[in-house]
Amino acid sequence: MNYSIENTLKSLGDKGVTIIDPRQVYISPDVDPGRIYPGSVLYPGTRITGSRSLIGTGAEIGTEGPATVSNSVIGAGASIASGYVTDCTLLPRAKAGGSCHFRGGTLLEEEANTAHAVGLKQTIMMYGVTMGSLINFCDALLSGGLSRKVHTEVGSGFIHFNFTPWGETGDKATPSLIGTVTEGVFLDKPPVFLGGMSGIVGPKEIGFGSMTVAGQVIRKSVPDDTMYSGDRVSFEKPFSYNTSEPSEKHIRVIRECNTDYLAQLYALEAWYRQIRMKRSEICGDEELSLVYAGALETLDECVNERLKRYKSFASQWGAAPFNDACLREDAPAFEGALDWKPELPYDKWIWSLSEAEKSQLHDWLLSCADLVKTNL
Repeated sequence: MNYSIENTLKSLGDKGVTIIDPRQVYISPDVDPGRIYPGSVLYPGTRITGSRSLIGTGAEIGTEGPATVSNSVIGAGASIASGYVTDCTLLPRAKAGGSCHFRGGTLLEEEANTAHAVGLKQTIMMYGVTMGSLINFCDALLSGGLSRKVHTEVGSGFIHFNFTPWGETGDKATPSLIGTVTEGVFLDKPPVFLGGMSGIVGPKEIGFGSMTVAGQVIRKSVPDDTMYSGDRVSFEKPFSYNTSEPSEKHIRVIRECNTDYLAQLYALEAWYRQIRMKRSEICGDEELSLVYAGALETLDECVNERLKRYKSFASQWGAAPFNDACLREDAPAFEGALDWKPELPYDKWIWSLSEAEKSQLHDWLLSCADLVKTNL
């Protein structure tokens, strides 16, 4: 049967998808209409392409202007104001502001949101993390905060610098951790505030409860519960892209930072497979299970990107290679007892966990991360 966009739009409308103006909405032939759920709203200027694309119940696409969703999973109640989202996953109630530009390896968890003109690639914003406007982040994970109101925030005009130009082609072995997975998933750590009109020269680690003042470039890691303002760097010396090379200390730091980052990604994958996915199945929420499956695809892409970038760095500068086979092994099984409380939404369930439950989960997540740190 020949593809007909008119028939596709009519069938979506008949099952409860709101299409404000069918003349200005495009659904490509490779999109599975079964993955566009009733209650979602497609505003004029919406374009959906790619077999992976999913638009969840109550999700809104293009509320402020034209929006393209390409091979991306958009969970229930999430929204995209306008812009371009490709090879990404947004969990329920995540929000992308106007003129967003989200590329592969980007994951926004529940209540994570960005204001206008934010570019993301290979970036994970965990629950409630908020970004202002005019921001560019590549190769970073952000967590921290207690709730949607008490959240980690990145001020407007912030950049994560992820490229080092030394050598023949430079490198992007520069992932930064703002908070961690192993602590941040429990929504009980103080938030991080990164002041606006600033940047981080990756790879760096910024601890929970820390605040970096506006108008600086952060060139060192910042421990927990610290207000940080770095000194300005001023120097002038001969330089050549092809003759400059990193010190032994720099090579060691790059390897350590990539190891720590991959350990956190491995722990987050374990969390999704064994905790989030199991709970969605207990709740009988097939749609949410598909969204979590999308998140796992995104996390796998993040792991592959880190391995690719580190391999390039290691081959160029003689750094020790990774034993990445450990990242393909199943994580240790969580064997603790949990009250899954299927009647609660995910965040309220996390807040309801007893100290004993949190302790079991925390120890298990640390064991997952330590497995990678030991074997990588």
